[in-house]
Amino acid sequence: MPSARDAVLPPELAEAARSLFGDRLDLAAAYAELLVTDGVVRGLIGPREAPRIWDRHLLNCAAVAERIPEGATVIDVGSGAGLPGMVLAIARPDLRVTLVEPLARRTAFLIEAVEGLGLTRMVRVFRGRAEEAAAGPGGGDPFSADVVTARAVAPLDRLASWCLPLTVRGGRLVALKGSSAADEIAEHAATVERLGGGEPTVHRCGVDVIDPPTTVVEIVRERVVGPANKARRAKRRGGRSRGR
Repeated sequence: MPSARDAVLPPELAEAARSLFGDRLDLAAAYAELLVTDGVVRGLIGPREAPRIWDRHLLNCAAVAERIPEGATVIDVGSGAGLPGMVLAIARPDLRVTLVEPLARRTAFLIEAVEGLGLTRMVRVFRGRAEEAAAGPGGGDPFSADVVTARAVAPLDRLASWCLPLTVRGGRLVALKGSSAADEIAEHAATVERLGGGEPTVHRCGVDVIDPPTTVVEIVRERVVGPANKARRAKRRGGRSRGR
């Protein structure tokens, strides 16, 4: 069984970690320890992933911060153990992050992690699906953000259908993808356009900092597509939500 030893930052990754996390590196290390201990016990992280928690998960996610504007609101869809949403909140204290996750055992871990790491002022956890958040949970205001992130959640067509309704007009879906990014774009670009998204673009994050860099697909929400009542509700709210 993995232990806290697996969360120790490998010396060869120290420079990259300092570059990406700055003076919040200790906070990132505390989160790494949570992932390789509690996260493994609860089945959120596979035991074989523990020794690679820094390069495969934390640094990979933190590199995406370069694609997010200062002071932005962020919704992380299918957050799981908090990747990339928690990592972005740790690396970028200027962000306001909502973690959207439907499974109870995962949201319980996220809530405990947010409280334990002292992130309650900048991170909130919502148990539910992206569609529920976009519709307005419990009859309340719909969730929306400047940037919506997702990592290893679904193919690009389904991802766009879940995430674009949560994105303010002119905002962006930032999806962490692998080597199949270009193929997914070719296959699903028409669906993305029908959903109100612009032409998907591929970016590499963390070039000259991590190897390999993180590949992301970005889609700007150019048009609001959907029931008229949703569009009117979003307009009344000014298209974004910063409150907690």
